[in-house]
Amino acid sequence: MTKKQKNLLARILVAAVFFVPLYLISEGIVQVELPKWAMLALFLVPYLTVGWDILRKAALGVKNRRVFDECFLMTVATVGAIALGEFGEGVAVMLLYQVGELFQGVAVGRSRRNISELMDIRPDYANIEGEDGNLQRVDPDEVETGSVIVIQPGEKVPIDGVIVEGASALNTSALTGESKPMDVTVDDSVLSGSINLSGVLKVRTTAEFEESTASKILDLVENAAANKSKSENFISRFARVYTPFVCYAALALAVLPPLLGMLTGLGASAFASTGAMWREWVLRACTFLVISCPCAVVISVPLSFFAGLGGASNQGILIKGSNYLETLSQVRTVAFDKTGTITKGSFEVTAVHHNPIDARQVLEYAAMAECHSSHPISLSLRRAYGKPIDQNRVSDVREISGHGILAKVDGADVAVGNERLMNRVGVPFQHCHHTGTIIHVAIRGEYAGHIVISDTLKENAREAMEALRRAGVERTVMLTGDEERVAQAVAHDVGLTDYRARLLPQDKVACVEQLLSEGRGRGKLAFVGDGINDAPVLSRADIGIAMGALGSDAAIEAADVVLMDDDPLKIAKAIRISRKCLGIVKQNIIFALGVKAVCLLLSALGLANMWVAIAADVGVMVLAVLNAIRCLFVKKL
Repeated sequence: MTKKQKNLLARILVAAVFFVPLYLISEGIVQVELPKWAMLALFLVPYLTVGWDILRKAALGVKNRRVFDECFLMTVATVGAIALGEFGEGVAVMLLYQVGELFQGVAVGRSRRNISELMDIRPDYANIEGEDGNLQRVDPDEVETGSVIVIQPGEKVPIDGVIVEGASALNTSALTGESKPMDVTVDDSVLSGSINLSGVLKVRTTAEFEESTASKILDLVENAAANKSKSENFISRFARVYTPFVCYAALALAVLPPLLGMLTGLGASAFASTGAMWREWVLRACTFLVISCPCAVVISVPLSFFAGLGGASNQGILIKGSNYLETLSQVRTVAFDKTGTITKGSFEVTAVHHNPIDARQVLEYAAMAECHSSHPISLSLRRAYGKPIDQNRVSDVREISGHGILAKVDGADVAVGNERLMNRVGVPFQHCHHTGTIIHVAIRGEYAGHIVISDTLKENAREAMEALRRAGVERTVMLTGDEERVAQAVAHDVGLTDYRARLLPQDKVACVEQLLSEGRGRGKLAFVGDGINDAPVLSRADIGIAMGALGSDAAIEAADVVLMDDDPLKIAKAIRISRKCLGIVKQNIIFALGVKAVCLLLSALGLANMWVAIAADVGVMVLAVLNAIRCLFVKKL
């Protein structure tokens, strides 16, 4: 509990100690004779003890011309009840309202702590080795890119970097939601926010502190609450209209029936006197105001979304706002990039075919031509070549998007790419019946053969597709630039419902447009990619999900949801979390408004007293908040 909540709890306990015996006396259960003015004075002690802040907020609202809020409703209703001589009911309403406020504050604090646990990834310092060999603690902001920092066992990794000395195991649970430690050694990348569990590591930083993974995640989470869902915006607009309406309705209920009764002469038959008639209708209006307080809806809906975002973040799923959480719940079609999403993206050369020259020479020319590219296929060619590359031998490198690379190697024209590139340079080529990515090589305008590069499926790729079907996704589509045979084999092995092959980057956007058109009116479309090459598609889809792209600027900028590891199973988990959250929101709205509508009708008919009003207000609010915090518990989804 916060200090403010502890103070409110103390006031509630003190007020309750005063209230209980006074209520027993006022109801005649305990026989003590006291004049009415003395009872009023005694009841004002617990009333002011527990409700002075509500009265103050109501007065400030009137002063600042923001009259219609729950504090104003509670003040008018309780003061009205006390003025009519219903001391016990008036104090009870204020006391139990504050109990509900305390409960709500604790629940919100619980969900905020869930988010705050993620904030613990922010590092406090970085260790720099001084000239005397001793470690100096400095602010992470002061560490320049390329500096070597020392991370001791038990310390957080302050800045992204690459290990230059040492080996250890890292706890990445704050980033990925997975508790299994990750073993790292020299040349492995480490992300800020991880915790070093064992050995001493020396790390060369690859980013400034503001651009490191931990800083990006914290910024994303802190700004998530700013993006409100349609449900939250509806509730905000609803409250602005609803509260003034019920205030005027209560005023009409207090004034019009007695006036009508006086004018028609019907009042005397229903009430003993004109004064009793006015008292009865004013008391009904006060009860009406207590029941009408919109706390249950206004509090529980944002709390549900906030808890849902916190629960998802603890699972390694960062959702940029409750508007994206709401969209995610409506997803019925999921489109995937292939490399790094469905497959591991770890390409290996498995064969060299139809080569009139030595296979090693074909690999050498291909590796040389691809020496400036960071594409996984280029890396696999260089690994297969296995020798240092003298870039002075390479010139006039030109990359053609969706085709391949043209370059000069030792003065010879070399073309390395797919069938489209061979057609473009006018070189006849041999088709390959092997499954994999086929890289054709032409040297000096003559066909030199092709290289087969194979990628492997992620272990849980098929399980992820089954999980998506169980989560209600009706269509799974793969969009890839690979050849038809490769795409067909991957789609069959994984269990996709459809695929599109031989796509250029701009073709993927066109395919997403087509899928959106086909699925219009049948749910939303999500696209899952690496967040770098697929940034345009991530932006165009109803909701973009970047996976395996932690720390990538393009991923965080283009995607609406970032999976903090490359586990495709978390796509289904994210959808199920969002649907659970939206289900709870709808439950709370229907329950709260339904109960209030019934109780408001009963109060207008004189069939509900202040105790029913308390149940309709505080009771409904407590139940709605309890239901809302279920969004925090997503471990078993």
